[in-house]
Amino acid sequence: MEELDYLDDDSTGTVFRDVILLALIGFVAMVIMLLPHISPKKKETEDHKAPGNIIVEMHWPSEMPYDVDLWVKAPREAPVGFWNQGAKVFNLLRDDLGSEGDATDENYEVSYSRGIPPGEYVANVHMYGNLKKGQTIPVKVVVSVKQPGLDTRQILQTTIELVRKNQEETAFRFRLNSNADLVPGSVSTLRYPLITGLRR
Repeated sequence: MEELDYLDDDSTGTVFRDVILLALIGFVAMVIMLLPHISPKKKETEDHKAPGNIIVEMHWPSEMPYDVDLWVKAPREAPVGFWNQGAKVFNLLRDDLGSEGDATDENYEVSYSRGIPPGEYVANVHMYGNLKKGQTIPVKVVVSVKQPGLDTRQILQTTIELVRKNQEETAFRFRLNSNADLVPGSVSTLRYPLITGLRR
């Protein structure tokens, strides 16, 4: 009878050791699987912050709830704006209607490019809706370039005055070379209709 009790105690101890060992192995396995998720994140690079290579931004005063549209054109591409929001190079990421359906007070539109093909670019602003008599809307247009591994650099900035419905103004025409640098003497405001050209 004593020998049977001894055997029962020994088998209980073996089972206990097995359970503890299996729990320990399971814990170690969980820690190993979690390590990649709890390691400190690498510093986010500027490449991940800027989603495009050429960034064309347009701002107008937040207290002016008018619908102003940004239109851009890359070399050998169709214009991109509110009714054609994407092409091979450019995409319009934000079409701001002024105050209508806007979650923020900021009046802002932006287009980004994928890549920087060399050639001529055009950035236009268009007054879509009606204006109050005597009202003038100052529209700021900024063009920046982001090359892989480098900081975003602003290359152009201007302010356009809009005074009437359907007014379309060329903010910039400019050329970039294969190194994404401005071609000297290529920047102008010579009229190049994009939206009115599409309507013809």
